[in-house]
Amino acid sequence: QVLLTESGGGLVQAGDSLRLSCVGTGGPLSRYDLAWFRRAPGKDREFVAAIPIRRSNESTYYADSVKGRFTISRDNAEDTVSLQMTTVKPEDTAVYYCAAGLTGLYWYMEGSYWFWGQGTQVTVSS
Repeated sequence: QVLLTESGGGLVQAGDSLRLSCVGTGGPLSRYDLAWFRRAPGKDREFVAAIPIRRSNESTYYADSVKGRFTISRDNAEDTVSLQMTTVKPEDTAVYYCAAGLTGLYWYMEGSYWFWGQGTQVTVSS
């Protein structure tokens, strides 16, 4: 059983930067595809970014709404996955969740992930 714990959320102003981190315990995260999802008030949880494992490289994927502003990265030695958020907008306000699993090609689908963190709140004021 892999336990994921997010940190780094908070209240920021539009245009600011914020870095979210997620640490895994109970199993090496290097075995899994990793991702960030978010749930805005009154909305379903949605895909934000993924960094799947590939044989010889690690590609990254982003939702159109965050492409060019957010960067996902992983540190297999530290069992962490991070989300660097820049030029944040009020519409980025949400609870952010990290997730781990073996997704095949479905890295953008919530149901592909096996393990989830409890989430960290990000609030962006205008």
